[in-house]
Amino acid sequence: MSKIIITGANGQLGRAMQKEFSGSFEHELILTDVGPAVSGAIRNLDITKVDEVLSFCRAEKPDIIVNCAAYTAVDRAESDWDNAYRINAVGPRNLAIASRETGASLVHISTDYVFNGEKPLTETYDEFDTPDPKGAYGKTKLAGEEFVKTFADRFFIFRTAWLYGDGKNFVKTMLRLSEDHEEISVVCDQVGPPTSAKELASAIISQMFTDNYGLFHGVCEGFASWAEFTEEIFRLTGKTTRVKHITAAEYGAAAPRPSNSRLTDYMLKLTSDHRFPDWHDALSAYLKEFGLL
Repeated sequence: MSKIIITGANGQLGRAMQKEFSGSFEHELILTDVGPAVSGAIRNLDITKVDEVLSFCRAEKPDIIVNCAAYTAVDRAESDWDNAYRINAVGPRNLAIASRETGASLVHISTDYVFNGEKPLTETYDEFDTPDPKGAYGKTKLAGEEFVKTFADRFFIFRTAWLYGDGKNFVKTMLRLSEDHEEISVVCDQVGPPTSAKELASAIISQMFTDNYGLFHGVCEGFASWAEFTEEIFRLTGKTTRVKHITAAEYGAAAPRPSNSRLTDYMLKLTSDHRFPDWHDALSAYLKEFGLL
């Protein structure tokens, strides 16, 4: 039986990981989070404190650590750099140090925001493209990647994009807005791969028990703009709310966002048999799973 620590266990990916392991007697999950998320089977672990992380991991002796914890408030990160850096960079560093000491392998989740997104929208980003983050969120996530590479002996880094799952997310926000709006404005000049947390969890699990270590992109197949993503959500759920296409400049977010988030999972295709489904199919399955159809 393998022992697996999951940090950020109450987040979208953390919940998806738990669901993928449900019913399995081959693995012992040790679930952790911080603050209000800590309840029931979820234990408190502040990954930003190295002594706490080391003490916890020494006691538990995990085989694998899966870091689903992250500071994901992209706009707030611009004015809250210290907290974003602690969670997105120092936290992974601490887990990497603990993984080396205990002999565990480390799975770390990163993001499309490590790229500047300035490629033409017809092109994609693979694992061999050079990162160049523009905002605080992307910069702190890239720092976390570098710490993992420096301190962990065996690691998997999965960059993902446009993630949705069990919890607050874009899909649920659009459906909520559709209840009392005849029209909503959605950005049309940012393009990426809408990705189901369930499918990302499945990809992670397909690799985490292997020796296929390294950097991977983990995203569903195909691409859309946020406006096109919204239109598909409404089409599948039978909503009549109109989608007004606006530019990112018109939307006016505080933090810069990549215009092109078209990640492609090149390394998974080169080194494994795992394949992501098309984003349309994954979205339909998600809506059915959570009773949103």
